[in-house]
Amino acid sequence: MITRRIPVTDLAPLRIGQTENRAAGTGLTVFLCPDGMRAGLDVRGGGPASRESGLLDPLTAAETIHAVVLGGGSAFGLDAAGGVMQLLEERGIGFDVGVTKVPLVAQSDLFDLTVGDSFTRPDAAMGREAARLALEAPNYRDGNFGAGCGATVGKIRGMERCMKSGIGSCALEIGGLKVGAVVAVNALGDIFDPETGRQIAGLRSEDGMHLASTSEALRESVPPVENRFTSNTTLGVVITNAYFEKSALCKIAGMAHDGFARAIRPVHTSADGDSIYALSVGELEADRDLVGTLAAEVTAKAVVRAVMSAESAYGYPSSAELAAHR
Repeated sequence: MITRRIPVTDLAPLRIGQTENRAAGTGLTVFLCPDGMRAGLDVRGGGPASRESGLLDPLTAAETIHAVVLGGGSAFGLDAAGGVMQLLEERGIGFDVGVTKVPLVAQSDLFDLTVGDSFTRPDAAMGREAARLALEAPNYRDGNFGAGCGATVGKIRGMERCMKSGIGSCALEIGGLKVGAVVAVNALGDIFDPETGRQIAGLRSEDGMHLASTSEALRESVPPVENRFTSNTTLGVVITNAYFEKSALCKIAGMAHDGFARAIRPVHTSADGDSIYALSVGELEADRDLVGTLAAEVTAKAVVRAVMSAESAYGYPSSAELAAHR
C-alpha cells in the first residue's frame, strides 16, 4: 500500500489549540475531542510533571477523556488544565454526573522556567484560551508555538550552551489508517535526524559555533553529579483514527518512545520527564503493532520537525542559524 504524508490536523475529530506568552517564553498546546477519546500514556523520563495521569491507567474506570494538555511552566503550569475544564463545562462537554458534566483533562508539562520570565507560567486563563481556540479556530503550527515556545535542547552544560527547539508534527496515512504525532522537544540530550544519522541540534561547543556531544559530556560525570541541570522533558501525543482501548493505547505509546530514542541521545534520563500520550479518535480496525510501528516513525520525524522549524529566540540559536554560520 502507498504511504502518504498528511497534516496532523487531518486527524478529525481531534482539534488542537495553541497559545503562548512570547515575552515570558512559555505556552500551551491543547488537544480536544468534545465527544471523548480513548487514551493511553507511557512515561519514561525520571522527572514528570503531570495531572490526572491516573485516568489513563487501564485499571481505572474512565473509558474516555476529553482533553490532553502539553504545557510549559513545569509543575506550576499544571493550573492550566483548570481553565480547560472550566470552558468545557460551560460548553456542556464532559462526563455526565447529573448535576453537571465533568471534563476529564490530562496534562503534562516541560521545564522552561529558565527561558524568558521565570515567574510567568501557563495558568487557567491561558488554558481556557487554548481550549477556546481548539473548539472555535484550531491554530496548530510547528515551531516556537504552544508548548514549544520556550523549548530548548542540549543543556547538560547549562543554558549558555544549549539551542532553541520547538514543537513539531508528522502524520502518515496508509490504506485509510492515519497515525500522527505532535512533540514538544525540550531534551537534555542532542537531536539527530534518523534518516541521515547526522546531529542537527543540541549541546554547543565552548565557542558556541559548533555542535558538541552530550553523550561525551556524560562520560565526564564520574563520580555522579548530584544536582544535574534539569530544565528538560520532551512531551508527545500520538493520534490515530484506529479503534483501541486504553491497554492497547498504553502499548502504542510505549512503542512510540522508540521514536524518541531514534532522534534524541541520550533520552529518558533522570533529568527528563519524557511522556507520550496515545489517542484513539476513530473506529477503524487496525493492527496494533502496525500502529505502534508507525507511531515510532512519526514521533521521530516530529522531533526532527520541532528542531528544524524552530526559530532563534531568547538568545538561543536555532539549528538553521547555527548551520548558516558553519
